[in-house]
Amino acid sequence: EENMTVTEDFSRVENTYQMEAEVCIIFSDFGKMQNVCNLLIEKLGTSVTISPPHFYHTPEAVDTLRRQVCVAAVGNTRRKAQEVCRLFGQSLGKPLLIKEEETKEWGGHIDSHLSNSPDSLTLQERIQNATAYASCRVFAVFEIKGKENRRNKLL
Repeated sequence: EENMTVTEDFSRVENTYQMEAEVCIIFSDFGKMQNVCNLLIEKLGTSVTISPPHFYHTPEAVDTLRRQVCVAAVGNTRRKAQEVCRLFGQSLGKPLLIKEEETKEWGGHIDSHLSNSPDSLTLQERIQNATAYASCRVFAVFEIKGKENRRNKLL
């Protein structure tokens, strides 16, 4: 309920009373938003109007994306280093240095032939325009261990 605001307006039209209500809800789950919209249309029919969604990212969500991208970059770097070590008959040791060198963030794009008016965009175009992307370049130095032969391991 903390993510919902309701504004009601009562008015008298001749001998009847009319109520209009505007409900604004912040969803963090796109599927849940679609289910609620479908339920409202199913139950209320033409008496309900659903405005197109407005997509945005909270600062916490962007921060989480940055961390996930950095962790993935370090993991990719470690896997590549392991493959190189295997080629030379070595084994990869612990990391000696890991440094985040560059992080880039960018949003979706609107193709030049589309109008810039948000109301003229399809739902898929709105989602594409609201999608956040990030990349991270890391520098890592790992310890390299020589392969021990089996006799040394048994001793």
